[in-house]
Amino acid sequence: MTDDRALAGELATAAGELLLDIRKTSGLTGKELGNAGDSQSNEFLLRRLAEERPDDAVLSEESADDKSRLQAERVWIVDPVDGTREYGTYEPGAGRTDWAVHVALWSASDGLIAGAVALPALGVTYVDDDTVVEPTEGLASRPRTGVPRVVVSSSRPPAFADEVAAAVGGELLPMGSAGAKAMAVVRGEADAYVHAGGQYEWDSAAPVAVARAKGLWCGRIDGSPLVYNNEDTYLPDLVICRPEYVESILTVTTEGAGG
Repeated sequence: MTDDRALAGELATAAGELLLDIRKTSGLTGKELGNAGDSQSNEFLLRRLAEERPDDAVLSEESADDKSRLQAERVWIVDPVDGTREYGTYEPGAGRTDWAVHVALWSASDGLIAGAVALPALGVTYVDDDTVVEPTEGLASRPRTGVPRVVVSSSRPPAFADEVAAAVGGELLPMGSAGAKAMAVVRGEADAYVHAGGQYEWDSAAPVAVARAKGLWCGRIDGSPLVYNNEDTYLPDLVICRPEYVESILTVTTEGAGG
């Protein structure tokens, strides 16, 4: 049997390839393309997980929430297309790269135990292993200027985003998709990712699994841990950053969280 980490990587990669094919051949754009991608990627992931791990529960953004997962020992947490709007921004020969596929596995005894984030438009998938990721460009819309970068949502940046950038002596970099932003830090295109505009467990589970494995700090904006497989899947805020920036960032974000 394929081990869980390898399966997560395999499924994220294959779903990403399916999404690229839909993007290329369907003739759809915008919301119609996004909806088609969400639906078909979700169907693929659910089918493969049912085949490969029939005894595990699944929590997916694109499926009704089966609360039996709350009693399950193992739960796969998936986002079939993270950054649906960015995925749908496409025309032949051109398209945004800041969208992702998330596949994570949560255990009742150990929390997140496997995770993979595919960046299909860049042809790469990151898994939660100890493989060193060399500095790599491809997600950011502009080259680095030599100062620390803080990636934030392009549509819902935190109210304290400018303060965070000032605290680390850096600049803001807007980007789509939680997975793309987290992987920008993993890839060395940014140094921190801060979000406070609302997310759900499937937005961060796989990115957090990968980021932790690469030595990054991950937590809530008040410094508390990220906890998964809750009855309420709303998990609205997140910090992923290089360890040397934790104190400076949390000084700002904890106050912003009301702490």
